Amino acid sequence: MSEGAQAGATGAESGGRAAEGRRVRVVLVDDHRMFRTGVQAEIGRTEETGVEVVGEAADVDQAVTVITATRPEVVLLDVHLPGGGGVEVLRRCAPMMGAVERPVRFLALSVSDAAEDVIGVIRGGARGYVTKTITGTDLVDSIFRVQEGDAVFSPRLAGFVLDAFASTDAPPVDEDLDRLTQREREVLRLIARGYAYKEIAKQLFISVKTVESHVSAVLRKLQLSNRHELTRWATARRLV
Repeated sequence: MSEGAQAGATGAESGGRAAEGRRVRVVLVDDHRMFRTGVQAEIGRTEETGVEVVGEAADVDQAVTVITATRPEVVLLDVHLPGGGGVEVLRRCAPMMGAVERPVRFLALSVSDAAEDVIGVIRGGARGYVTKTITGTDLVDSIFRVQEGDAVFSPRLAGFVLDAFASTDAPPVDEDLDRLTQREREVLRLIARGYAYKEIAKQLFISVKTVESHVSAVLRKLQLSNRHELTRWATARRLV
């Protein structure tokens, strides 16, 4: 099966989305300038593809700065970057990924098809992973699918993810986690990632007092004593 077939892409689909007036704002993160230029030329014809490239970055610091400033719908993220790699970008952009309104979603686009690279960025929060052999038409379709919340993978890479998460120690149904409301889960993840109450309040558009109330409820429901225990609990279930 071709990569395009796996992604479910067709030229008609991508062209149809543009014709319908659908748009997606994208940031390109890759340390090779010529590759960024090529991708922009291939997918950035907005009237034809519906993709608007709103920023570019070549390393981790630049990526975080540009993504924060532009708040795109989708980031095309290389795995190997100066400054800590794609996983570090995901870690530092976690609050934007977890936003209730206008979440930033990440699609890894890399030459690497190594299992550890695929699993690393998916655990970091990326919604998919495609290799640089993908065609421009298929990449456009993958971007729109990620914007819509789908998961997208190149053919054999999906197996890595299925195998990795099938081996997790967390139970298929976590009764403790099910006790939490959606907002409590959002606060839990941000707390476990090390964010202060004030930062969480700003990210979720709620007051610091409301954050404190949610944290208290989470600790009570999970029978934990403090945020350190909460972080260990969330990490054990790979929620961070």
